[in-house]
Amino acid sequence: MKGVSSAPGDYVYFKSQVPLHKIPIGTKQWRYYDFGPKTVPPLICIPGIAGTADVYYKQIMALSMKGYRVISVDIPRVWNYHEWIQAFEKFLDTIDVHHVHLYGTSLGGFLAQLFAHHRPRRVKSLVLSNTYLDTRTFAAAMPWAPFVSWTPSFLLKRYVLTGIRDGPHEPFIADSVDFAVSQVETLSKDDLASRLTLTVDAASVGSLPLPDSSITIMDTNDYCAIPQHLKDELTERYPEARRAYLKTGGDFPFLSRPDEVNLHLQLHLRRVGVEPRPEVVKNISKDGADGTNSSKKKTDEENDDRNNNMPQGSGSSSSDQSPALPESSGSSNDPPLPTDTIQLQSSSMDNLVLVQLAGEVYQSCVLFTLCYCTLVLVHSGGFISRQSV
Repeated sequence: MKGVSSAPGDYVYFKSQVPLHKIPIGTKQWRYYDFGPKTVPPLICIPGIAGTADVYYKQIMALSMKGYRVISVDIPRVWNYHEWIQAFEKFLDTIDVHHVHLYGTSLGGFLAQLFAHHRPRRVKSLVLSNTYLDTRTFAAAMPWAPFVSWTPSFLLKRYVLTGIRDGPHEPFIADSVDFAVSQVETLSKDDLASRLTLTVDAASVGSLPLPDSSITIMDTNDYCAIPQHLKDELTERYPEARRAYLKTGGDFPFLSRPDEVNLHLQLHLRRVGVEPRPEVVKNISKDGADGTNSSKKKTDEENDDRNNNMPQGSGSSSSDQSPALPESSGSSNDPPLPTDTIQLQSSSMDNLVLVQLAGEVYQSCVLFTLCYCTLVLVHSGGFISRQSV
C-alpha cells in the first residue's frame, strides 16, 4: 500500500462548500454532513469500520446537485447493537427526520439492516453494499475481542488496515485506498474499539418487513474484505432485491467508482418514489438549507454596495481585471444588465491593454538599440586596438 498522499482536489472543494455538523445527543457525539433540499426524503449513508462521514463526499456533491438530500454520518461510539438502534433513532429525532432511505457498506450495511428490522416504520428502503447478515465469522476470526478496549491504538489501526487488500491497484482504486487509510488515521482508540466490538458482537438480521423490491444490493465483482459466502447469504435472503454489480471497485466503490455508484443510487431512489428537487439546488445556502428571500435580499444589498463603491466614469480602475458578470444561476426577476455600461467598460479595458502593449514594444526597441550600439562600440574598439599593435 502506497503512502497517504495529500487530499484530493475535489475533497478540498467539498470541505469548502459543505459544513460538518457536530452535535451531542445524550452521551453520544454525532458527526455528520447534511446537504441538499430539506423537502426531499434523505438518503443516509452509513460507513464501515474504516470509514467516516467524509468517505461519501462524492455522493453528497453529485446527488445534492441532482436535487437529492444526502446525509452522511459517522458511527458514534456505541458498544452493542441495542445501543446503536437507540442512538440512531434519537439522532433522527434530533434532526427532525422521520422516514429514511439507508445506504450502508460493510458494517454500515449490517447496522442499516438491524435498524430496519427493529424500526420498520422509519426505513423506507435499503441500499446494501459488500455487507452481511450475522457476525459469527468475524467473532471466530477475532478471539482477542474481549481485550479490544485495552489494545493500543496503533495495533487497532494496524488490524483494521490489514483487512484492506494490499498490492498493486489501478489508479482510481489505489486513490480510494489511500483516502480510506487517511480517514482511519483520524479515528481515536475508542472509536476503533467500539467499531470492532460491534463487528464481533453476537447479532444477526432477522426477517425484514420491508419488501425486497425496496432493497438494492450493490456489490463489486473483483474483491473486498467481506468473504464471498457472506455476500451470497445476503443475496439468498433477499431474492427479489434489485442487483447492481460493479465489475471493479475494490473495498470502496463509492470512492473508486463514484459515477456508477451514484447512478445506481439515483435509480434506486426513483424506483422507491423519491422525487428530486433540482429547481431548488441553486438556492441552497452553504449550511445545506433551502434558499430564502432573506439570502436574496442580502445578495442584492451586497451588489448595491459594490456598485456604489465603483469609481465614476470610464477611467481605469485600481484592478487590471475586467468586472465580473453575475452568474447564470441568478434569479430571473433580477433587473437586466446595462449593456451600454458593459460595452463602455470593455472598450476602456481594450484601450488600456493597447497602451500597455505599445509601452512594452517601445521598451523592447530601446533595449535592442542600446544592446546593438554597445556591441558596435566594443567591436570597433577591439578592431582599433589590434590595428595599433
